[in-house]
Amino acid sequence: MLLKRKHGEEHPYWPAGPFKIRLPFIHYRWEIPETIQALVMFVIAMGMIPLLEQYLGLPYEVALAYVVVCGIGFMLPTLLGVPFVPGWITPAIPVVLLFIGQFEPGPEAIRALVALQLMVTFIFLFMAVTRLGSKLVNNIPNSIKAGILLGAGIAAISGEISQGGRLFNTPISLTIGGLVTAYVLFSLSFRDWTEKHRWAKLVASYGMVPGMLLTMFIGWGVAEYPLPDVQWGFNVPAMGQIWAYLPFTVGFPGLDLLLLAIPTAIIAYIIAFGDIIVGQSLIKRVDHLRPDEKIEVNVDRVHLVTGIRNLLHSFFAPYPGLAGPLFTGAMATIAERYRYGRKAMDTIYSGASIFWIVGFIALFLLPLVTLFRPVLPIALSITLLITGYLCIAVAVEQIDNATSMGVAGIMGVVLATHGAAWGLGAGLVLYFMIEFRGRNKKAADDTEEPIHVEDNMPVDQELPDKT
Repeated sequence: MLLKRKHGEEHPYWPAGPFKIRLPFIHYRWEIPETIQALVMFVIAMGMIPLLEQYLGLPYEVALAYVVVCGIGFMLPTLLGVPFVPGWITPAIPVVLLFIGQFEPGPEAIRALVALQLMVTFIFLFMAVTRLGSKLVNNIPNSIKAGILLGAGIAAISGEISQGGRLFNTPISLTIGGLVTAYVLFSLSFRDWTEKHRWAKLVASYGMVPGMLLTMFIGWGVAEYPLPDVQWGFNVPAMGQIWAYLPFTVGFPGLDLLLLAIPTAIIAYIIAFGDIIVGQSLIKRVDHLRPDEKIEVNVDRVHLVTGIRNLLHSFFAPYPGLAGPLFTGAMATIAERYRYGRKAMDTIYSGASIFWIVGFIALFLLPLVTLFRPVLPIALSITLLITGYLCIAVAVEQIDNATSMGVAGIMGVVLATHGAAWGLGAGLVLYFMIEFRGRNKKAADDTEEPIHVEDNMPVDQELPDKT
């Protein structure tokens, strides 16, 4: 690399208005471990293809072109000065599917998703310009936050295990693979193994990869998924065909659709802001171990870049996963390696950047694309199952008394079964009827017995698995 950092300073960059541009080989070196991990983990990005086919009615080739557009968006944050590995707003996916599932796959569903993504874009850009993001989310009652997470978690898991769901249709591979993935990510006994055995620590460092690979091999072995037809050469996405499935051709949404999308957009934003907080905590956890680099996490810049990515999707690839600020699993793995010093990873930007640069390149490698094509539902299913567990676990942590738990529980069930508008409405009505005691009163009743979360659940248990 041409530009090197002095000890204790922020990593070199080119200033560009609100952004700080950093490029590989010029500002940071190429990282081999992230290269290897991305050659497998890129399949999670392709995992959106089944949803694009099912809910938007896209052909596989056009859906793959959508993923390429998403890959461009994945590379933007670190390029523009955000030290996070970006991803989808994964916990919001079930809520988004409830919204677009009301519309016929094809132009109607595409217009609905464009409306939603435009509203999400507006919220992020508005919060970036006004700097109101943290103030808004911090004033939302914990029971409402928990209800949103509970609803997303219930919808994610029930959609996979119910009749017609992917786990219901392929129970052997997804059950074993899902349990192995959950054990590696969440188990307290496996956490103890990582402290004693080097192999366990190595397995844990790859997050969801071991469970995904195991699921794929089992799926092929028991014939739940067809064997791949591996082809050689380079993949050429159908960028020419994509125009027929964009709002420029199918039409832009009307005001009625934009208004209908507002509740879902608000929920998606609240979840995404939680991802920003998680990203900050991951950076903070390792920052003090690396006095050689000063890492800046500018929340306004995160909002601005995330808004730009959602705007890109709105016009060129409306996406059920939306564009979120953090891929928690990859970010946690990269942060863990970063803590071991400058020789392990020179800067947080090199690991975070190289991961999605390689992931984008992998989309054009035909052997990898054709190898993983038959098992794309696996990547999406494991992501949603783990996200569902995570949402429910984090939701419970938001609650400190039985009254709030009741409000959150009912809101979560309504949201999961009837969609964002009904869920948000039910949560607000219940909050003001049952829980709200006035501005000058404490939120929790002093005479009410608090709910205690198990003390043996590590704080960082929920961090390594959200996309």
